[in-house]
Amino acid sequence: MRMILMFDMPTETADERKLYRKFRKFLLDEGFIMHQFSVYSKILLNGTAKAGMVARLDKHAPKSGLITLLTVTEKQFAKMIYLSGERDSSIANTDQRIVFLGDDYDET
Repeated sequence: MRMILMFDMPTETADERKLYRKFRKFLLDEGFIMHQFSVYSKILLNGTAKAGMVARLDKHAPKSGLITLLTVTEKQFAKMIYLSGERDSSIANTDQRIVFLGDDYDET
């Protein structure tokens, strides 16, 4: 599944810009990929990972501005329509970067 995070935060004062930079750094440290200036996404393995990520986001989210989350399947994400610009086809933006551990994994 893919979590898409969209946010608008005030950046008029030095303190607001600092909070913006701190939140953006948190997103990057957590493995989010930037699609546009205020649109990021992260691949999650399951609902448990989603719940944990929501809890961490809630803990680190600034109290001002608007932050919204949308979770879609990888199949739905892959059907995104680009009206202009090019699709980011780097490995960081695909589920190929997921590493499965254990003997239970079947590649078929």
